[in-house]
Amino acid sequence: MVKLISFDIDGTLEVGEPPGSITMEMVRRAKGLGYLIGSCSDRIISSQQRMWHEHQITVDFSVLKHQLAELKARFPAEEYYHVGDTELDHYFAERAGFHFVRADASLERFWGADGASQAR
Repeated sequence: MVKLISFDIDGTLEVGEPPGSITMEMVRRAKGLGYLIGSCSDRIISSQQRMWHEHQITVDFSVLKHQLAELKARFPAEEYYHVGDTELDHYFAERAGFHFVRADASLERFWGADGASQAR
């Protein structure tokens, strides 16, 4: 079964305000490995969608942060991850039953050097 990764934007992604440590190439790599990916942010949905479009990344979802729990109903997955940089991200991730991954952590935990999925 597939795994899902939700990304906060500001302070998490390199294109956020402020910029974060997660590059758009890392997001592309996760998508290429078969993860369901998208954003869960305080930014309005149209702003999130515009950002993904500008970077030519097709995402599976864009939701507001407080709607993180709704993704489980929409996307059955083996595991759910939310990558963010704040305690609010951590709060909403845990409340929704997601594993929280701090944005300053390397996303290499999700794949090995050979590109094989390593998420647990």
